[in-house]
Amino acid sequence: MRRSILSSLRAHLGRLVAACLAIVLGVGFGTLAMTAHSSATHGIDETIGKQNAGVDAVIQSDRETVTAADVAKVKQLPQVASVVAETSAYMQVQWAGQVRPDSLAVAARYDTSKIAGPTTSSGKLPEAKNEIALPAKLADKYKIALGQEIKLSTWQGKAYLVKVVGLLDDTTSIGSANAVATAATVSTFEPQSYINQVKVAANPGVTQPALAAAITAAVGQGLETFTGEGWIDHEVKQITNGIDVLGGVFGMFAVIALFVACLVIGNTFTIVIAQRTREMALLRCVGASRKQVFSSVLAEATIVGLVASGIGVVFGVALSAIALTLARSFDWGLPPVDLHLDLASVFIPLLLGTIATILAAVVPARRATRVAPLAALRPEAAPVAKSKAGIVRLVFGFLLLAGGGALLAQGASSHQVIIGVAGGVISFVGILSIGSLLVPALVKVLGALPARTGGVPARIAVANAVRNPRRTAATTSALLIGVTLISLTCVGIASVRKTFDVTMDKEYPVDVTMTVDNEKLPATAANQLKSIKGITEVVPIRTALVKSGQNTLEVTGVDPSTAGSVIHDPALVKQLQSGTALVDQNTLYELNVKDGAVVTIVSGKQKVNFKVVKANGLARITLTTADLQKLAPTAAVTGYWLASDPKADGPKVMDELKQSLPTVKNLNISGGLPERSFYTKVFDILLLVAVGLLGVSVLIALVGVGNTLSLSVLERTRENALLRAMGLTRPQLRGMLAVESLLMALVAAGLGIALGLIYGWSGTAALMGGQIDGPISYAVPGRLLITIALVAAVAGLLASILPARRAAKVAPAGALATE
Repeated sequence: MRRSILSSLRAHLGRLVAACLAIVLGVGFGTLAMTAHSSATHGIDETIGKQNAGVDAVIQSDRETVTAADVAKVKQLPQVASVVAETSAYMQVQWAGQVRPDSLAVAARYDTSKIAGPTTSSGKLPEAKNEIALPAKLADKYKIALGQEIKLSTWQGKAYLVKVVGLLDDTTSIGSANAVATAATVSTFEPQSYINQVKVAANPGVTQPALAAAITAAVGQGLETFTGEGWIDHEVKQITNGIDVLGGVFGMFAVIALFVACLVIGNTFTIVIAQRTREMALLRCVGASRKQVFSSVLAEATIVGLVASGIGVVFGVALSAIALTLARSFDWGLPPVDLHLDLASVFIPLLLGTIATILAAVVPARRATRVAPLAALRPEAAPVAKSKAGIVRLVFGFLLLAGGGALLAQGASSHQVIIGVAGGVISFVGILSIGSLLVPALVKVLGALPARTGGVPARIAVANAVRNPRRTAATTSALLIGVTLISLTCVGIASVRKTFDVTMDKEYPVDVTMTVDNEKLPATAANQLKSIKGITEVVPIRTALVKSGQNTLEVTGVDPSTAGSVIHDPALVKQLQSGTALVDQNTLYELNVKDGAVVTIVSGKQKVNFKVVKANGLARITLTTADLQKLAPTAAVTGYWLASDPKADGPKVMDELKQSLPTVKNLNISGGLPERSFYTKVFDILLLVAVGLLGVSVLIALVGVGNTLSLSVLERTRENALLRAMGLTRPQLRGMLAVESLLMALVAAGLGIALGLIYGWSGTAALMGGQIDGPISYAVPGRLLITIALVAAVAGLLASILPARRAAKVAPAGALATE
């Protein structure tokens, strides 16, 4: 049997390539997910560990603030060898070429003999009061060299001149690193400097739990104490939480890819067994037992699965290395992550791929054992849905569909993600279970038009597509899973994005607010701001100080005719009317009035009554410019409201705005543009991931559809030959198979998109319902869904090319003679 297995593998190598491709893609995707996650987690864990080397306990504020008295108590403990109280001062620095000063955090240098601290990549750490060390990246950005003097100033305006004596090694820092000065210098900058945290090293023989317990007893329960290992775990978790979530998402997609691959593998081995019917019958005739036939098929599956899974692991590791290299070009505030391979990320995908291949080959292997030595010389007809097993399967499928649908609705209404996911999985399994009934029915409905207009070949194609319901359903399932996955991802991202935009519009109705205090804006200010790339609209605002009762308040006036171009919330624009004052929540509380009340605002001799409307996100009190002129006719332009391009780089735009209007000394800039821009990038990355998943799913499904058509061509060799003998041309035969493949692809695309809409909306409701105030905004990404349908249709047509060529090459006379 060993020779038989090897010869069979060589003989059917071309056919097995299809199964290998599916396994390579599924295993490769799983390896990519696990390796990238393992590398990122290991890199961050190693970085945090180096930064906290020698730390046996950490104290940080909880209900109370860490004080100098707490530090003194810890130093007196007999278990303690070294104590470092991390303090810092927040200064302003005027960089060369910058219009306005920037903020700079300066940390106090401490003794690093027992606890790790900052190191320099060049120069030295500061030793004197007038010395400072800057992060290397910051120095490079502003072209600061060793020995250069820079001017620091406190927020109260007191200035200090310091010399740069060192550049800190920040290549492995997470986030932006602080500058470093001596403790005396930091104390001079900020006499009442805040203690960020306290790091403690233990005496020899003292365990970390014992040290943490002693510290807790000394400082009380108002502070939070970690062991050194616990602190590292805490810091790593804070950073890798998002990485874990992303790893889980990729892992889920990898499992789905393997499941789709199993369907393709099962169809592939079914084709191989159908082609080897005579061979197996002859083996049985010469004495091979059913057990030997079954074992030979599984042995072939094991070899194919092991080899293809190995290739998939190598493919996934290579993709991981490329992805990590590309990730270094993005400034995400994370240290460079090197490729890290562990046993789990290599052997788990290898094992899963091999086991999945073996399991997928079990049913075809059992079918191979039923080949009778003399009688089974043609492929066996597949069981139909009218059989006893088919009826049980359909009933079971409908029960799963109903139960899963109920759980899905409950998860959406109660905002329970786990319940929603369970409902989605159960209901989808139900859809797959009733596929042998549902898919042929949809094919008939969809094929009604081509059957009427496409002539005899089209009618035959429709009939062939529904001839074997179970195989058609299995083939469609491969593409259905991929389309459903991509559709729900796109719909979910679009809905979350729309909900986020609506929420942001309410919280930050204006992208950027720019104002000045007691300064005059230049006449060309609006043009200067509008010339900044990413700024689309600039609307001037006027302000004046007024009184309401005993309260002195600043009111802002804006022209309603232009306010709509910068205010994203249409409801606020509609409420901005004459006689109405838009007031934020804090000011309502300060004035002790309620939404809808009438307040009297006084400015000099002017006194005007306004109806109060609650409106957060704008100024404290917002009026129309006409109403403001009634109160303060001489109110000058003191700022602008800006709108930005949704695709603009928010942080870059904010940096340019901070350096704009050089004649203005102090410029106040605020708004939700950086946050909106960050999440827009996240959504774009997720959509990019969705496109990648579409490619993987389409490739695997394309292989599956092609395999099924190949089996169909094999079983219908005599039938196709008879059609050729009766006048069917080769182009008509190829067109017939193309229509058959296209119908299956379109059914999978239509059903998958419909399920994607339901799952995407339900998932958005479960995920976002408890996170936001107000209704969820559902979205239908029409262009993306149409693109998905077109890609699926093209994939179906491409899958028909090779089977159609194979069928068209067979001569009618030779095929009719086939027994």
